[in-house]
Amino acid sequence: MNEKRNWLGPYIPEGSFFKEFVQQVKLVYNLMLDGRVHPITKLIPIAALAYLVFPADIVIDLTPVLGQVDDVAILLLGFRFFLEFAPDEVVQEHLRRLTKQVRETWEVKNEGGAEGAPPPNKEVVEGEFKDLDDKRE
Repeated sequence: MNEKRNWLGPYIPEGSFFKEFVQQVKLVYNLMLDGRVHPITKLIPIAALAYLVFPADIVIDLTPVLGQVDDVAILLLGFRFFLEFAPDEVVQEHLRRLTKQVRETWEVKNEGGAEGAPPPNKEVVEGEFKDLDDKRE
């Protein structure tokens, strides 16, 4: 797997910033629903979301841009800490599953002509299969 990390956390390259960001948001959502992630760890993104609706701010929202930037920064930091504190094997499992779903959705199943025919310009290798673990003869 070709996992990378950015400012938010782990992701698998999908070709565009937007797809990778959506992948990471889905990852956070799936981890929130996973029972293997400790409940205290799940409080991190909840607290970050609560900060958005809580009336007190670090930077007052009266300034046009700066007031909203701190809200977004706290939310992204909360997601980042959540992904860092969640068990790595659980994060990897969900990340693989998310990218597999996306790739299966967009995969071309039949490039060639008739159903069951090999795609054009592809080498076909034929062979026999023997299961060595099978006890039946």
